[in-house]
Amino acid sequence: MCIGRMRLILVPSNACGVIHMAIKYGWYYRLSEFFRKRFGHRIYKIPVHAAFTCPNRDGTIGSGGCTFCYNPSFSLAVAQEGISVREQVEQARAQKKKKYPKARFLVYFQSYTNTYGEVEHLRNLYDQALAAAEDIVGLAIATRPDCVNREILDILEGYAKRYHLWLEYGLQSAHNATLDRINRGHDCETFIKAVQETKGRGIFISAHIILGVPGERREQMRQTVELLNRLAVDGVKFHHLQVVKNTPLANDYLRGQVQTLTLDEYIPLICDLLEHLSPRIVVHRLVGETLDHDLLLAPHWEKQKSLIIQDIESELKRRKSYQGFLYRKL
Repeated sequence: MCIGRMRLILVPSNACGVIHMAIKYGWYYRLSEFFRKRFGHRIYKIPVHAAFTCPNRDGTIGSGGCTFCYNPSFSLAVAQEGISVREQVEQARAQKKKKYPKARFLVYFQSYTNTYGEVEHLRNLYDQALAAAEDIVGLAIATRPDCVNREILDILEGYAKRYHLWLEYGLQSAHNATLDRINRGHDCETFIKAVQETKGRGIFISAHIILGVPGERREQMRQTVELLNRLAVDGVKFHHLQVVKNTPLANDYLRGQVQTLTLDEYIPLICDLLEHLSPRIVVHRLVGETLDHDLLLAPHWEKQKSLIIQDIESELKRRKSYQGFLYRKL
């Protein structure tokens, strides 16, 4: 575990401001509200597949990948393999424009590790996405914290001066024992270093975390949230552990070695964590989602994502609580 060995500075906060933000944003700080404040209207994401792989898959650091990971289960963009990034953007944009003529877009490099390549190759892909249309306002780039370096961050800083840019780091947990358990291939210190080296470049930083990893207790999940507070990241995506076919985790599940959270367990858990989350951190996602339900082994919550989000909001309201209710400067 890397909690407790850091010397980090928090952005100052005050209780009145926290309460005001909670009421204004509807009990938690939604990404849609962040975009409305920044751009004056809604922004839509266009996911693309850029044929990246991952150092945890290609043999650089491992070949099996993270135990939970099978990209086709959560990324529609994987189906676009073989089509150029620009063509993917143009096709998705045209469909969305039919319904929302005034829409503006972020291109989301979603599948696998989207900074894992030579700098000129990365630049070519990002340029394709941004050149597809004038209403592309920026990029969201999902990656691993061990797949950025100064040269890559320098080119991303250049884009951030002209476009809106989110860099999404997969953390999953602040505890090295958990990262080892899921075969993540990097430690928590690597994440901290990546965030600190990204700071001050005009890039918005988001972190992905997974709730319900076998062996991890509620207190440990709270400590992961507190790490994000300490690092003052800009956004977070919460995922619940999902067991999908074609993964090492699926084999453990079928052997009876893995239990997943029930919906009745997840709702109070996510509310507890939101209460400890800094109110300045934008919530990009409250719950994971498997797009191909034939691939999902567990959990089967039998409820639409929108209704689950309503239940989370209802629980916060029942508690008379909100994001940051228990947040304290550390």
